[in-house]
Amino acid sequence: MNEIFTIKNIIIYFIIINLIGFLIMYIDKQKAKKGHWRIPEKTIFLITLLGGGIGTIIGMYTFRHKTQKMNFVIGLPVITILEIIAIIYFIVIK
Repeated sequence: MNEIFTIKNIIIYFIIINLIGFLIMYIDKQKAKKGHWRIPEKTIFLITLLGGGIGTIIGMYTFRHKTQKMNFVIGLPVITILEIIAIIYFIVIK
């Protein structure tokens, strides 16, 4: 049986989750402009926690969305940096 957690699959996962993070910021911005139902902030943080931090941060600044909220301006990069440190740590230990 082939292993699920191959480098290739992990890279594909990170590409997809970051695309989702980017798109979720775009969709929420469009909904905000139109006054429609919004994506919950918890969902944006969850996508970031699942590895989509780079996508959500790029989306935040590309679409100028949530840039006035300090919990996003500080929170998203802190989560992303901690995840990168954890990944580096586990790569070095392995």
